[in-house]
Amino acid sequence: MPNIAVTTWSLEQTSPTDLLPAAGPEGDVRIVRSEVSSPEFSRFLYASVGGDILWVDRLRWTYAQWQAHLERPGVETWVAYDRGTPAGYVELSPQDDGVVEIEYFGLIPAFRGRRIGGHLLSYGTARAWDLAERWPGLAQTKRVWLHTCSKDGEHAMDNYLRRGFKLFDTKVEEEAVVATPGPWPGAYPG
Repeated sequence: MPNIAVTTWSLEQTSPTDLLPAAGPEGDVRIVRSEVSSPEFSRFLYASVGGDILWVDRLRWTYAQWQAHLERPGVETWVAYDRGTPAGYVELSPQDDGVVEIEYFGLIPAFRGRRIGGHLLSYGTARAWDLAERWPGLAQTKRVWLHTCSKDGEHAMDNYLRRGFKLFDTKVEEEAVVATPGPWPGAYPG
């Protein structure tokens, strides 16, 4: 199987004042925390958002792996709904010493290009900054970081930069070419 070069960029904010919020989208878009650990729902979000941009790592996870991850103290999933329909999500994952990773963020393809992404990223980043307020015992957030790569959507990097994230690392690695899985096999051309 052929390989492709994939560039991964790591970005961070080191103060809540770094966040540059986006204007909200028009219409009935709401962002709600998924407070019940649901491997089924989380896998649906992961596969639906990442299916066309080659998110494949977690597709191999068992139910028990999903459950264990979701039950870690401080892991939160915030879901954007457009008129009651899931449009995308942001997953927060606390690390040591007040560091919070935006582990996953994105929109289901049908909802891209409608100003929901900037709003969801702004909201999710703000929730990363105030994560310790909802989770007694977690250190106050000192840093929020994420990574994006050349396989992600064409507007991903620009969205992160416009929200106030700063680049701190770049890596290029060879990866095997894999078929685009979609939320189910064959859902997207590719």
